[in-house]
Amino acid sequence: MTKTPQTLTIAGSDSGGGAGIQADLKTFQELGVYGTSVITAVTAQNTTGVTAIYAMSAESVREQLKAVGSDFEISALKTGMLFDPEIIKEAAAAIQQFGWNKLVVDPVMIAKGGANLLQQEAVQALKIHLLPLAFLVTPNIPEAQALTGIAITDSASRHLAAQRILSMGAESVVIKGGHGKDPKYAEDYFLHSSGESVLYRAARIATVQTHGTGCTFAAAVAAQLAKGEELQNAICTAKEFIQAALRVPLNIGSGHGPTNHAAYKADLASKRGVDSIEVFR
Repeated sequence: MTKTPQTLTIAGSDSGGGAGIQADLKTFQELGVYGTSVITAVTAQNTTGVTAIYAMSAESVREQLKAVGSDFEISALKTGMLFDPEIIKEAAAAIQQFGWNKLVVDPVMIAKGGANLLQQEAVQALKIHLLPLAFLVTPNIPEAQALTGIAITDSASRHLAAQRILSMGAESVVIKGGHGKDPKYAEDYFLHSSGESVLYRAARIATVQTHGTGCTFAAAVAAQLAKGEELQNAICTAKEFIQAALRVPLNIGSGHGPTNHAAYKADLASKRGVDSIEVFR
């Protein structure tokens, strides 16, 4: 009997349901994989912002990882909000112990409302312990700038930042373009350690219903990898998933509302087709 692909998210809990563990599990479900989870922190937040963060202890994270690793066959996984150096070290140790090699690292640093989701001293731990294990790193532009110290202002500086992230040990990186200045398109730039690069372009959607886009994108990549899809195709599918989630808003909350995780599957079921993504190699 064929088993359902099993995935793991190591991330924080979002009480508003739009990002973090909640967004990841919704994405896994929509894309047909089984999701497990390790919670690194509990946040009190809604669409207007984060009001409190309660980090889990390193021991509790270690025990959650052990429970998952000892019983489930994890084909791909993603990390999100890891918060502090101790949690990062526990995650890295378990990834190596259990041989989880399709790791998507979403270097979550700052919430939509501006709250810090990664301690400053944890940035260095992320670079040292986790990025060398990454199959793919998925920073947005501000995160890529924070990781590299490079101001991303054009395609040349974006390429330089991507190279800098690869020099930290990651196998590949995609710098997401949601924070870009182009009013017409959102471009995601992929660079592999082999030197191969790909540009994914889609029409920019004018909306404030964007809470959890980064979490959802990384989770969608992990889901597709777990199903055996090639990395570049998995990134394309993830971008299509996000485009659908943004294009059909739920209009929930009074701030940055959550994306619509059910929109992609609805598009496929209706045979309307998903949003077209231009791919430049």
